[in-house]
Amino acid sequence: MSIELKKGVRLTVLPTKKYKTIRFFVRFTAPLQAEMTAKRTLLTSLLETTSLAYPTQTAFSSQLAELYGASFGMNVNKRGNLHQINAAMSFVNGKYVSDEAVLPQAAAFLAEVLFHPNAHEEQFEEKNFTIEKHNLIAYMNSVAEDKQALASLGLQELYFENDQNQKYPSFGRPQDLEAVTAKELYQTYRSMMDNDQIDLFVIGDVVEAEVAALFQNMAFTDRPDQAMPVFYQQAAENIIREKILREPIIQAKLNLGYHTGVYYDQAERIAFMVFNGLFGGFPHSKLFMNVREKESLAYYASSSIDTFRGYLSVQTGIDGKNRDKVFKLIEQQLQSLQRGEVTAEELAQTKAMLKNQYLLSLDNPQALIETAYLNQWVPNTKMTEDEFMQKLAQVTVADVQALAQNVSLQAVFFLDKETTHE
Repeated sequence: MSIELKKGVRLTVLPTKKYKTIRFFVRFTAPLQAEMTAKRTLLTSLLETTSLAYPTQTAFSSQLAELYGASFGMNVNKRGNLHQINAAMSFVNGKYVSDEAVLPQAAAFLAEVLFHPNAHEEQFEEKNFTIEKHNLIAYMNSVAEDKQALASLGLQELYFENDQNQKYPSFGRPQDLEAVTAKELYQTYRSMMDNDQIDLFVIGDVVEAEVAALFQNMAFTDRPDQAMPVFYQQAAENIIREKILREPIIQAKLNLGYHTGVYYDQAERIAFMVFNGLFGGFPHSKLFMNVREKESLAYYASSSIDTFRGYLSVQTGIDGKNRDKVFKLIEQQLQSLQRGEVTAEELAQTKAMLKNQYLLSLDNPQALIETAYLNQWVPNTKMTEDEFMQKLAQVTVADVQALAQNVSLQAVFFLDKETTHE
């Protein structure tokens, strides 16, 4: 069941008897704006720890404990041209603890968090604001200590260097937070509540009408119309951007960014999943078997795809002195797929892995929510389990080869140690 509570506010209920828990999931979606991401991330830090009725983290946690150990958390994400704030709450179904009040009490807690933040006179409570701001800046600065994450973000910044919105992390940058005040952040909160598209999901063994009544009583308002195209498109270029960053590290990182031209709403998407599985997505892939296992030139080697930005990335951890060898070997694996060099066994194994991934997702409540979300935002992608399996079975080596031939290298990011190699 899916109903519009208000203009731009949609509730979807996914009844199932699979789980003994119920999950609430709320997604606030706005156009991606680089200058807003850090503030929106800080907002999640404040909303997930205190509220007006529960002004301390202890009081907040105690209320969750009262709900039989419920969990609540918030985070941010970007998808194509969109920036998303997510709130998730999981709690036991009342029928298993002989307490039918759990569902309405959980809904009341969610409403408290969303509609009654720990703020007075249109500004967040100063002490908690200052603590959370300091913690978030510290976290942002600490990302550089995770060298794998540093390389991944470095490649993203290089690949999308001409687009301010796409090049920076979904959680923003510390310099964008330094001058933010408690009053200014409250305006960010109001903008989210008044303007963001809101998608609410409830999954579990529930009665649809009962859930609908609970959410219809919440104080959501109509939002203004605004165009929000999901997909970000960047044209392929004839030049390859390169960057070397030197840090005091032991293991170097060589990451490559490719233009694919394949998007989530295209028929080729499933064949492209097969391509990625063969290239670097699985342990039997060409990157894993040839770069890591056969040649022993990488501690890890894999590929991942972003079908909302037409982007493919390769991640490797290597000995820096082997950079050129590894680069050539990665390119050779892509060229092999471009020539259609895939055995029947490799194709079948990749399809089996993708089938298994899909079947596992059917048992994961958050995966089911994400599928329902995409079915609403990109309705032409909706398909049944049988349709997915049929489309997967129909993928041929020629399909994979054709997609591989359109993949083009655009960016090379190399993180290496500070001293030169002998």
